[in-house]
Amino acid sequence: MFLVGLTGGIASGKSAVSSMLRELGCPIIDADVVARKVVEPHTPAYSRIVYHFGPEILLENGEIDRQKLGQLIFANEEKRKLLNSITHPEIHKAMLKEILFYFLRGYRYVVLDVPLLFETRRLTRFLNHTVVVYCDPATQLLRLMQRDGLTQEQAEQRVAAQMPLNEKRGLANHVIENSGSREDTHRQTQRPDAERGRKTISVPASVNAPGREG
Repeated sequence: MFLVGLTGGIASGKSAVSSMLRELGCPIIDADVVARKVVEPHTPAYSRIVYHFGPEILLENGEIDRQKLGQLIFANEEKRKLLNSITHPEIHKAMLKEILFYFLRGYRYVVLDVPLLFETRRLTRFLNHTVVVYCDPATQLLRLMQRDGLTQEQAEQRVAAQMPLNEKRGLANHVIENSGSREDTHRQTQRPDAERGRKTISVPASVNAPGREG
């Protein structure tokens, strides 16, 4: 099975590219969706989060208030590391189970949509190919402020909490440039763009083929 890791930075457009690939028929395992499942009430990760961060991070229905928890961890590196140490192992185990599910159903490839792919490196050894969705820092900051209603200081804090996009693009096999229009990004998900050079190219042809055998 051919495994592709898709990553990017906050507000770089990774989710948009993931949606485009899904529209093309690519099977996607979304780490953000998995992350929400592994912290549902009564799960091991949920219990540990409440133990370490206190009941004040819960909503009235008992679920974790992701916005409140996010404010805590983006302002405190130690708390962010603690949360990651709780959630990341559970997320990766759940994703590996989903990979096995697709493998048993005869799929030839799967795209893993993982925001912190290069930060954690837990999944990179399983991947055949990595793709990063890149945009320039100014565009990233502006998009984040507009999307989440943040001040510039809050947006800069959240961007700083992740590995710089320039560093990620140096680690990836391929880069999708997303500083321009949606149409330009969409073209890059379907075919190589030789004018942009070796490092900026669409996902490989094998990913654009039908997902299942037969």
